[in-house]
Amino acid sequence: MTTRAAIPFEQAVAALTGPGGPFELAVEDVNGSSMPVFKNRFRSLRDLLARSVQFGEAELAVWDTGPRWTFRDHERLVASVAAALRAKHGVGPGSRVAILAANSPEWVLAAWATLSLGGTVVAMNGWWQGDEIRYGLELAEPELLIADRGRLARLSTSKEGRDPGIETVVIEDGFESYLDFDRNAPLSDHPIGEDDLAAIMFTSGTTGRPKGAMISHRNFIAFLMLSFMNGAARALTHPSDAPPAPAVSIMSSPLFHVSGFQAGALMGPATGMKLVWTTGRFDPKKIMQLTLAEGVTRWGGITTQLWRLIEHPEFEPENFRQVRSTGGGGSAFSPDLQRTLRERLPQAAGDFNVGYGLTECGGLCSMATAEMLLAHPDTAGRTIPGNEVAIFDDEGQRLGENEEGNICVRGPNVMLGYWRNPKATADAFFPGGWLRTGDIGRLRDGLLFLASRKRDLIIRGGENIYPLEIENRIDDHPAVEEVAVVGVDHRELGQEVKAIVVLKKGKALAPKQIQEWVAAALAYYKVPTYVEIRTEPLPRNATGKVLKQVLTGEAENTFREE
Repeated sequence: MTTRAAIPFEQAVAALTGPGGPFELAVEDVNGSSMPVFKNRFRSLRDLLARSVQFGEAELAVWDTGPRWTFRDHERLVASVAAALRAKHGVGPGSRVAILAANSPEWVLAAWATLSLGGTVVAMNGWWQGDEIRYGLELAEPELLIADRGRLARLSTSKEGRDPGIETVVIEDGFESYLDFDRNAPLSDHPIGEDDLAAIMFTSGTTGRPKGAMISHRNFIAFLMLSFMNGAARALTHPSDAPPAPAVSIMSSPLFHVSGFQAGALMGPATGMKLVWTTGRFDPKKIMQLTLAEGVTRWGGITTQLWRLIEHPEFEPENFRQVRSTGGGGSAFSPDLQRTLRERLPQAAGDFNVGYGLTECGGLCSMATAEMLLAHPDTAGRTIPGNEVAIFDDEGQRLGENEEGNICVRGPNVMLGYWRNPKATADAFFPGGWLRTGDIGRLRDGLLFLASRKRDLIIRGGENIYPLEIENRIDDHPAVEEVAVVGVDHRELGQEVKAIVVLKKGKALAPKQIQEWVAAALAYYKVPTYVEIRTEPLPRNATGKVLKQVLTGEAENTFREE
């Protein structure tokens, strides 16, 4: 047997993206900006769904709650649910359908059905509490809400009460009939444009309130194409004579995130990959059991989840030799985690990939491979051909090699803007379609390095937390004089939330009372793990801004009032 020779990355990219290549790039106008796009691409997610039946009776999805779907089953179920949504609720092109639920088969089918009708999926954060849910509904104004009982019950804690105020389908109360509404229904043939709005994905902003990133069919398909392109380049630069074994991935990421929705619900039908879906809280023991029972070959996710797997007392490396690929995203993989993964899953060490991106650019714009991370554990990887990454200063001037500035992304994967927030949209872009990620970094030798995440942003277990929202909640307590919220390092979670609170004179509060106050209004992951009560005023600069670097010990307070 002759071993195929590896070729350099640049040569592989040229072969893949050049004229006649499977990922041929062509320059086109995308919403007023000229940029390279993949010439051979799907024009809508419905087209992708229709094409997925080519995988026939192969398994697409296995749910820990029982259902098992072939690719053909999935397409027929989606068509039936779409027919029901259209007949019962008038869902069609441009309709906004909010989904507020835990991971479930119904979530996936409702989303695909909405997309196939030309509607827009409003992906509500399943961890939100009552007031947060109400805010999301008021912002997006969906025509229909599909929700589970548990999330609807949280509305009873909101100021406006339990009634969501819009037509609602409760998943546990009859959604099953939608699955059998018409298994012979054809998919809708109403035209869908590439730049039609496919989803509103919520993302935290500098104001602390979530913003709705508008994601088009073009954006979602570009994410898939970027992923395929990266895989094809790796195959050419790391050839193997052994035929590739079928990939089986286990999914525990929430469907309201790009990690669950795009890398799971959309990726499976696009690739022919089998997905094993877990529901409920992340359970490492369940993940291990399903891995062995279903032949899972890839463990991916956020850093917290991987730590919990490989440090579980029942994890025995010898039992999981079938896992030959690992990686994920959401936050940086520490050198400690990278090293531990290589040690505990050595057979997967060569196929370890960490993606960098954000919701606004489809969750992916660069990828760090195993080789890159061995040489540079702190890199965010190389830009994936098909989109562009560059560094700009605050005035929008492009910077050179190794100069630190604003990381910016341009390509067909970049969002349309923020839903009903033109100011935030304008602030998010430099001229020419360059999205400002809000992260600071530099490019060196073709690799991207992050200098810092968004200012003051706390990343806990892959969840973005903006301190201002928590500060506003604590500040509302009648006993609180002032407060600052910061992140503190944590081995598994990346960071945890700490609140530093100054009470009003004569008032008394225990840390637990402050935690309960936050928990009553905000999602659990925003509740401070640590609460420090102080009697002295918080350090501030001349403009009155709290000096958080002083609070965290990263800097000294050099400001003195005259």
